[in-house]
Amino acid sequence: MEKTNVMRLLDQKKVPYTPHSYPHGDGPVDGVTVARLLGLPPERIYKTLVTVGAKGGNYVFVIPVEAELDLKKAARAVGEKSIEMLHLSKLLPLTGYVRGGCSPVGMKKRFPTVIHEEARALETIVVSAGKIGFQVELSPLALAELTGGSFAGVAK
Repeated sequence: MEKTNVMRLLDQKKVPYTPHSYPHGDGPVDGVTVARLLGLPPERIYKTLVTVGAKGGNYVFVIPVEAELDLKKAARAVGEKSIEMLHLSKLLPLTGYVRGGCSPVGMKKRFPTVIHEEARALETIVVSAGKIGFQVELSPLALAELTGGSFAGVAK
């Protein structure tokens, strides 16, 4: 299997993970489809969302693919008055990732990261490996440590 930069970073930091890949076309695939293609339950597949706060800072949220980000809870979790989703045109320049291949690991810059609290109860979760068609399965606690992340109820 091809190694992505995320996998190389995990190897370098000695973080245990299981790589996964799935067939895809040119564009992103929704998370529920990814779960089906990987043969895993959707509640173990997490998506990475990048936001911008009222003060202009960027924040990363890692939530289950079937959930929606609760913007009010998310803003509270990072100490902002309000947040909104980052415009798609700014995703690649800011993070180094494209839509459908955005990983909380290995962004160009480290942003405050919040992982939905339900992940803490799971042994492993699956997040993007930084490229469409590639995922990594790892401990949510290891992910939090690696990203400097915290846990909070931010999904609805």
